[in-house]
Amino acid sequence: MPAIEVGRVCVKTAGREAGEKCVVVDIIDEKFIEVVGSSVKNRRCNIQHLEPLDQKIEIKSEDPEEIKKELEALE
Repeated sequence: MPAIEVGRVCVKTAGREAGEKCVVVDIIDEKFIEVVGSSVKNRRCNIQHLEPLDQKIEIKSEDPEEIKKELEALE
């Protein structure tokens, strides 16, 4: 299983955004990370509610819109 790290592309498995792709932008602690995605709001997320994928993107800026564009370029 791929590690949870900044830039890792994941799929949410719980909540109203379940099934949506997102990218890890920050690791808060051992249970929570911050994610953002094209249809996922920039928010804190429980690591248990994510399925990491093999894809990873390089995060070049803090701007959520830039990160969303990078993610969409993968799909």
